[in-house]
Amino acid sequence: MLPEFFIAKRYLFSKKSQNVINIISIISVVGVVVGTMGLIIVLSVFNGFSGLVISLYDSFDPDIKITAMKGKTFDPSVLDTSAIKKTEGVSVLSWSLEENALIKFSDRQFIGTIKGVDANFLKIAALNDKIVDGELILEDGNANYAIVGGGIAYSLSLVLNDPFNQLSIYIPKKGKPASILNPEEAFNISIIKPVGVFVIQQDFDSKYVLVPLRFAKEIIDSPNKVSSLEIGLTPGSDEEEVRDKIKAAVGGDFKVETRLQQHEFLYRILKTEKWAVYFILSFILVIAIFNIIGSLTMLIIEKKKDIGILAALGAENKMIKNIFLLEGILITMFGALVGITLGGIICFVQQKFGIIKLDNSESFLINAYPVEMQVADFFYVLGIVFAIGFLAAWYASSKISAHEQISLLKSAK
Repeated sequence: MLPEFFIAKRYLFSKKSQNVINIISIISVVGVVVGTMGLIIVLSVFNGFSGLVISLYDSFDPDIKITAMKGKTFDPSVLDTSAIKKTEGVSVLSWSLEENALIKFSDRQFIGTIKGVDANFLKIAALNDKIVDGELILEDGNANYAIVGGGIAYSLSLVLNDPFNQLSIYIPKKGKPASILNPEEAFNISIIKPVGVFVIQQDFDSKYVLVPLRFAKEIIDSPNKVSSLEIGLTPGSDEEEVRDKIKAAVGGDFKVETRLQQHEFLYRILKTEKWAVYFILSFILVIAIFNIIGSLTMLIIEKKKDIGILAALGAENKMIKNIFLLEGILITMFGALVGITLGGIICFVQQKFGIIKLDNSESFLINAYPVEMQVADFFYVLGIVFAIGFLAAWYASSKISAHEQISLLKSAK
């Protein structure tokens, strides 16, 4: 064991002659503990909310989506679906067709998007537990049904199985100008029965009405067009690797996107916000950790005689500085390890039991603060605490100059 470390450890746990130094040392450790614990908890809760948002998008979006580089729709026959199906990792293919529409129920109306999907869509989208009213069914023989987003259903005051009212879908006819005398002539109009309401996330709930693909093609008047090919992957597949293979197979006329790329801006914002939270809380941690400067300064004053004796025994200026530098690092790391442990325990308890509830939790999909601990966060927090603690300890220990040691040596004699 290095003599500097041995002496620093003795100073850390030994009782000081002045009680105020003990109090300041305890405050320094507590400050590091609370700051570190707070950083771990806040980052874990932020991870929980970010994971919740991403999971909501993932429950509707496919693993990989193919769309045309130019235009809203394309002819599905131009895609080599056999080659795509043979790609390792590909599990399910689903065609979809989207178009903006005026949606009417009784005397209420809403402008949204109808999304026509085939039977395979329900194998890709995890909607089973997102249906809050009615049932998840799009077609039964020749009958067509609609699944309506919660936001649209609320705006329309939708009542499922209303014997007197069904959804009326209005799609503008291509190349057909509106008539003042009879505006409805400019629209393709069709009736469909709503049988279910889904609630996922506002972006979806207030935008989409899911209908069978055959119904969408008929009302949009695009029997040979689709908007996208949605692909579900087998569990454990590498999205980027599969995406690259499919991109090579379909050529440059199509855009092939993973889930992350479909909402790249959202993912970037979530990541940026996390780093912003990390740095803001790190600045707060600076204030707590810089108590170490006061603690070490008081300790240096108390240990004047020890410093003089060490100098008399031939200890170099560097060694004496290192003693107090290590003292500061030990205070920092002891507080950091305790803080990380307590933060981890609190997050684990919240994760398992959901003790701290959300206000107005009945309005949310969850009733308690979500928590997700990530190993990388623990290392990030430990790293920033060590860096700030090291700077504080270095600043305090650097105040011991060679001139002061000579003076202390004379006083010791």
